[in-house]
Amino acid sequence: MPEMAIQVGEKAPDFELKDNHGRAVQLSDFRGRKNVVLLFYPFAFTGVCTGELCELRDNLPKFADRDTQLLAVSNDSVPTLRVFAEQEGFEYPLLSDFWPHGEVSRAYGVFAEDKGCAVRGTFVIDKEGVVRWTVVNALPDARDLNEYVKALDTL
Repeated sequence: MPEMAIQVGEKAPDFELKDNHGRAVQLSDFRGRKNVVLLFYPFAFTGVCTGELCELRDNLPKFADRDTQLLAVSNDSVPTLRVFAEQEGFEYPLLSDFWPHGEVSRAYGVFAEDKGCAVRGTFVIDKEGVVRWTVVNALPDARDLNEYVKALDTL
């Protein structure tokens, strides 16, 4: 199991990762502009992960309506994420925490050293960059998208 995850009330660690198109995305770019749902998932093309990300894809307006940017992070490479996003029609950024391997996942306390990947950690971050809600699930346990939406409604 990973170390202790970032807690509610803490400042979200800033990072810069490449998205599925190879563009740099920095968390602090959204500060003052949008809330962020930062979602860590183990691997592209796996059953539970694909199901979760497709549910988010199908409910994107729930996030857009709440002035929220969705960022999904895995330890897959950029080319892998590009194919995954194209295949599934994802219109939100898939960020690659591939190298240095798991650096951002570790910063958020959701990297499982024994598995070499992130566990299912979600962080709702407000426009000031403060974590306002979080959940960390074990690898096989899908998360409930409605919980994110409820958390956003409290911001």
